[in-house]
Amino acid sequence: MKLNSSELVICNTTPLLYLHQMDLLSIIKKICGQIIVPKAVIEELKTGGDQGVDVPDLSLYDWIEVKEPLATSAVSLIQDLGRGETEVLLLALESPGSFVILDDNLARVYAELNSIPVIGTCGLLLKAKSDGLLPQVSPILDKLEKKGFFISPEFKQLVIRMAHE
Repeated sequence: MKLNSSELVICNTTPLLYLHQMDLLSIIKKICGQIIVPKAVIEELKTGGDQGVDVPDLSLYDWIEVKEPLATSAVSLIQDLGRGETEVLLLALESPGSFVILDDNLARVYAELNSIPVIGTCGLLLKAKSDGLLPQVSPILDKLEKKGFFISPEFKQLVIRMAHE
């Protein structure tokens, strides 16, 4: 996927959380420029912070805009996704030409079924490496796993091969 700064980028909680914990949150800005997060993502991060999780304070980043989908009543119609993923997808549907940053497999399927371009945390890491922002991806994948980020062994090997490591 080719990312350019003129596209509207809508991001879910997981990429923000884990990239923050790796001190790599800035790669989103460098790759995507301005991003939008739905209000539900802010709420999910606050809940994590209240439980002692190291979460980013998104109000400190001028390149992150908080936006609520117009169709908030539709959130309750989607039972099998978290509120953050649902609002990310709703915002994308309301903004043709946008793309989303999502890691949840089912949310990614919904995005693809609705012709919404999608990239995940691993895709951002690959893009960062190809842009010269990271020297290697494999040590970051190891650290992400230690922090609780799920990546199947097969997918991890695929990402490492794609990174030419």
